[in-house]
Amino acid sequence: MNITIINGPNLNLLGTREPGIYGNSSFESVLQQLRKKYGNVNITYFQSNHEGDIIDRLQEIGFGDADGIILNAGAYTHTSLAIADCIAAIKTPVVEVHISNVHAREEIRHHSMISRVCKGIIIGFGTDVYRLAIESFLSE
Repeated sequence: MNITIINGPNLNLLGTREPGIYGNSSFESVLQQLRKKYGNVNITYFQSNHEGDIIDRLQEIGFGDADGIILNAGAYTHTSLAIADCIAAIKTPVVEVHISNVHAREEIRHHSMISRVCKGIIIGFGTDVYRLAIESFLSE
């Protein structure tokens, strides 16, 4: 099984950015744990602070041989019709994830532009959302 994790803006700062919301673990350590736990799954990773780069990667993977995409679009979740249109156009299923419970935060974070075109949504369980998303693909 091939799964790609795509993280959006500021998620490269995990472990140092607002640890009360996002925790103390770097994404590199989360990724190492996931790869160790799911040794039979090929997990690739991409992070960008740029909307167009995220769309390019979604298109590249979305028409390839990936079995699933886990997307934490960060703040683009709430603003990017372009990313939503891209997800709707590709064939690979996408699970939307958020480390924090976005519904317990600022009102602007309560609406997702991408949820309607995603296979599912996992929010509010810290970095465990990535594991839960992998499990969702494995249980199909």
